[in-house]
Amino acid sequence: RIQILFEIKMSVSSVSRENSGSSSLKKSVGFRGLGLGGVTAKRWQDAINKVSLNLKGRRRSSSTNRGSLISDSDDTQDGPRQPPVNYENTYKLEPDTFFPTKKAEDIIKSVFTNNLENTAYNTDTGKQLSTHLSDLIRTQVKQELGLKNRYKIVVLVTMGSKEGQGIRCASRCLWYPQFDRFASYSFYNEHVFAVGTVYGVYFE
Repeated sequence: RIQILFEIKMSVSSVSRENSGSSSLKKSVGFRGLGLGGVTAKRWQDAINKVSLNLKGRRRSSSTNRGSLISDSDDTQDGPRQPPVNYENTYKLEPDTFFPTKKAEDIIKSVFTNNLENTAYNTDTGKQLSTHLSDLIRTQVKQELGLKNRYKIVVLVTMGSKEGQGIRCASRCLWYPQFDRFASYSFYNEHVFAVGTVYGVYFE
């Protein structure tokens, strides 16, 4: 707006300088109120029309640039953009199915057996291995629960080298015992031990 007013002012100034010999401009109350001649009024109108055309051209170019940006961003996606999905409140305070504790324990056992049966503990790869086992367990537990569930799954895997020592793993949780559950399984061979725990916390 400041730039537009500045252009109008500059245009009016140029017209005023060209018509310095005509009557002085004291009030801006329209062409008739100014007492300007027909030629001067026409130049004033031409100046205002020129600024209006410049304004329309800028608005058109800016909208075109925005459209090009939007189209470019759409082209980078895989297929058309889907509208967001809005779910209504269910007001459900209880789960449809409870956390499958026995099935989660079987999943932990299967993952440990398939990946640690003939494995020795290595301090360099122990962290990556425990993270990999956690991801496998979490993925299979989520598949067992299905998509229509409201449980948050937390998996904890503890591994170490077996050297004849004893170890005890414990955990404390703040949760709702009526719906929240957990499953745990311990595995060990001649070289390594592993304790896996899956927590199923119901999310209202």
